Amino acid sequence: MTLQKKATVVSTSVAALLTVIKLIIGIASGSVAVLASAIDSILDMFVSIFNYFAISNSEKPADNEFNYGRGKIEALASVVEGTIITVSGLFLLYQAIQKAINGEVSQYMGTSIIVMIISLVITVFLVIYLNKVAKKTNSMVIKADALHYKTDVYSNVAVLVSLLLVNFTGYEIIDVLVGSGIALFIIYSSYELIHDGILVLLDRAVDHDVVNKIEAIIKNNDNVNTYHLLKTREAGHQTFVEVHLVFNCIITLMDAHRASDKIEQEIEDLDKNRDWIINIHMDPYDDFTINGEK
Repeated sequence: MTLQKKATVVSTSVAALLTVIKLIIGIASGSVAVLASAIDSILDMFVSIFNYFAISNSEKPADNEFNYGRGKIEALASVVEGTIITVSGLFLLYQAIQKAINGEVSQYMGTSIIVMIISLVITVFLVIYLNKVAKKTNSMVIKADALHYKTDVYSNVAVLVSLLLVNFTGYEIIDVLVGSGIALFIIYSSYELIHDGILVLLDRAVDHDVVNKIEAIIKNNDNVNTYHLLKTREAGHQTFVEVHLVFNCIITLMDAHRASDKIEQEIEDLDKNRDWIINIHMDPYDDFTINGEK
């Protein structure tokens, strides 16, 4: 089992545990904030399960049907996850409004506070673990999962503060306001997941800093006269690079190939956590000019 898959199994297990605890206390206490956190944990669990299958498919090698692999499944998973988070945020906002209208009163405050403290500690450790995995694997799904659970840390802190204030003041409106705030924050946090996932599906180029470094590597090779049609994109853990290199027409094919191999190796060394797919086309002269730019 790969590190990415292990991370999704861990996050799914944690989400399932927190779901059971929060749901029982949320229903029993009548606290919108706790119930909101419970529903969020339910969604966390299903999203983590979905992420496991997304990673499993994205890691499958390229074949005759999918010549470039299935890396974009991760981006699709990110969009789906962001959409689910948005819907959950809207539902939580509805629950908060309903409590305000009906004037419901929270119960079992002491137990609820203990549950939220436990939930907060567990979630913090989970976020630390997922961030480490995301850095090692550069997986978009794990990054999305880490961001998702990071929002849970903030929401757990908010719920805990809300419960403490309601317990000491008796003002139920605090629970309603905090529950509404968490709902709005959840909706806001989902935007980045949807946005980044869509850009990957649209084959957005990699970061400008990475592109600039690739260009510098090409320009610093003495055998290359110039280059054109440099294209980059990402799909899951893979980064695709395509470029046409222009060599002197009298250079031997062997020397041109060696220069290309050297450039490929230097590009791969930029980030060894990436799975680089580099395609270099060798030209004997510059046959491409658009508006005077190459």
